[in-house]
Amino acid sequence: MSRRLLGGALLTIALLSIWSCAPDLTVQKKQEKASRNLGEAYYQRGNYTEALREFLKAESLYPDDPFLQNDLGLAYKAKKQPDLAIEHFKKALKINPDYAPAKNNLGTAYLDKGDWDTAIKYFKSVSKNLLYTTPHLPLANLGWAYYNKKEYHLAEKYYREALDLKPKFINAMRGLGLTYMAMGKLDDAAQILESAVKNYPDVYLLYLDLGKVYTESGEEDKALAAYQKVIELDPGSESAAKASRAIQDIKRYHY
Repeated sequence: MSRRLLGGALLTIALLSIWSCAPDLTVQKKQEKASRNLGEAYYQRGNYTEALREFLKAESLYPDDPFLQNDLGLAYKAKKQPDLAIEHFKKALKINPDYAPAKNNLGTAYLDKGDWDTAIKYFKSVSKNLLYTTPHLPLANLGWAYYNKKEYHLAEKYYREALDLKPKFINAMRGLGLTYMAMGKLDDAAQILESAVKNYPDVYLLYLDLGKVYTESGEEDKALAAYQKVIELDPGSESAAKASRAIQDIKRYHY
């Protein structure tokens, strides 16, 4: 066979190989998306094990999907595996460095590890992204990081910025209340937490926080009512047990 004929034959084989692979990749992407969608449905229902199973199946089909890698990070985070979550959030950002939700989620995984400074670095980066549609999230996360670092003035700053953007954002409202409590601003803490329970009357943690504020403020009757609400909303839980003990202490020392 002449060199020209041989070259043509090799080119034909190469083209046929590419054409045969292209449909397979398209099918794989569709199958990956189907498994990802199913995993997201499981995740939304709180079934994190089945969600993870579907996400891993999707990854075996097509791993270069930043949305999938972010989903894997969320699933591992929900299963209390922050190191594995970090690994997948970083994969998402390697595929798409501008994927802001993955960057914010990466910061929250570092929060789970208590690595406040690394978390702050990612939250500050994503909060500067003018195209990010939910900037109140990294701002509130910055508030939580600084709260845990006991840098309360910075925590207050970022919580207030988050509330400027989304005035009824529960994470920021509760975080600001805890921050005011830590700063000794009990009236401010009570005001923001009272506003929070008006908007979210079924969130028992808010009443637990309010009970503490009222107790420190010497308003025992209000504290008793707040702690009783915790028991009603979350019976049999550790929070209810804390509230019950707090009620007993108030009655022992003040009645």
